[in-house]
Amino acid sequence: MTLSHADYQAIAAKLKPGGQAYIDGAYCDAADGEKFETTNPATGEVLAEVAHCKAADVDRAVVAARRVFNAGTWSRAEPEERKEVLLKVAQLVREHTHELAVLESLDTGKTINDCMAEIGGDVVNFFQWYAELADKYFGKIATTGPSALALITREPVGVAGAVLPWNFPLVMATWKIAPALAVGCSAVIKPAEQTPLSTIRLAQLMEEAGVPAGVINIVPGFGETAGAAIGLHKDIDTVSFTGSTEVGRMFMRYASDSNLKGVGLEMGGKSPFIVLEDAVIDDDLIDHAAMSAFWNGGQNCTANMRQLIAAPRVEEFTGRIIERVKAFKMGDPLDPVTDIGSMITKDHKEMVMSYIQSGVDEGAVQVLGGDSDLPGHFIEPTVFQNVTPEMKIAREEIFGPVLGIMPVSSMQEALAIACDTDYGLHATVFTQDIDQAIHMARSLPCGTVSVNGYSEGDIKTPFGGYKQSGSMARDNGTEALEQYLQTKTIWIQTKAG
Repeated sequence: MTLSHADYQAIAAKLKPGGQAYIDGAYCDAADGEKFETTNPATGEVLAEVAHCKAADVDRAVVAARRVFNAGTWSRAEPEERKEVLLKVAQLVREHTHELAVLESLDTGKTINDCMAEIGGDVVNFFQWYAELADKYFGKIATTGPSALALITREPVGVAGAVLPWNFPLVMATWKIAPALAVGCSAVIKPAEQTPLSTIRLAQLMEEAGVPAGVINIVPGFGETAGAAIGLHKDIDTVSFTGSTEVGRMFMRYASDSNLKGVGLEMGGKSPFIVLEDAVIDDDLIDHAAMSAFWNGGQNCTANMRQLIAAPRVEEFTGRIIERVKAFKMGDPLDPVTDIGSMITKDHKEMVMSYIQSGVDEGAVQVLGGDSDLPGHFIEPTVFQNVTPEMKIAREEIFGPVLGIMPVSSMQEALAIACDTDYGLHATVFTQDIDQAIHMARSLPCGTVSVNGYSEGDIKTPFGGYKQSGSMARDNGTEALEQYLQTKTIWIQTKAG
């Protein structure tokens, strides 16, 4: 249920965010007592002091996670028992949706409508879906002769580490925690230093639901401290990371330098939005074009910033997208009428503004947007015309509210430009021709291709990237379980009858 602006402000006024780590079933400070501040990006207000965890804190969390895993309290519990506890987590999140959504909005600068949809929808559904899956994945029996019985079983890998991004804090935490716990792993989670508060609060709800001490541990900190400690820890069996390609490379090195742990990576993107000549440019297409670029202020790894439009349709598309973008409302993220919130930090805003300046410098035509005079770290939704493939804004991930229109002469040119990138996370294609749609979907080297609508799929479909957008691992769907399972063959010699 959507509340009023005043209602959300009243909830915010009553919040007292906690910033402690959660290790072995209890909230605690970092071992050395060090803290850092987390602020509201839309106002600059300090929200909480947060424990700055380092290697000693990560080690303590891993020791607890390993102890409980080896004891079997969770790892060898009946799958139906894990299912019931995770269903209770889903219910508690549902009951605290307004509180968690306001906390998320304050900590991220995201709009309250997005936070409500993500927490009341995605987070609840993910816990519920993986809870239901806990007793529904199976091993196999291999074909043998009468002298043997070959069992192929799947077991939890052990202690799972997860390092989260700042753009969808509680959703990303759930993407990792729900499947890991469903199969019996223990977990050590590092939320992004910019947005730790909702994940810290989630730990308390999980405790109330009955998750045993040590199964879930939250260690807030910085990438070079807590993040590196997770990557290098020799008693963590697998790490799932969502973030930049640059940092993803570090986790591959951390695994090599420690215990060769498994590493699942979901990283950057430069996703195309392709409108072929036969597409119907109606309100639906324009809404998808706008939201693909500006959802969450463009701070989204699948953001379709580079929009490849068939040349005969460019004028019509441009006129309509400009009018749609002008209708976006930017302002207080707790106001339900707000469509565009704040950038996450001052540094991030400056980086996005540098990309906008580079677009101007390289000859693209800026027709809308740019800097904002609002308090906080706001950037107005920005639209460029006449973007060409060699421009910096057409090649590098911007992670901000920028849309660039690139005319293309044919489907083949659109495909060539779309494929000419180091990334391979997502693409959107609009066409009325099913043959063209299938050809494009099969030809685009990316993890998700959405046809006639911008979408990342849903909980049932795996999410991840090709090339430098990711590893072989996938989040979501039954495929997400594979990051947290290992396969064992049990070969039983029998006496033939």
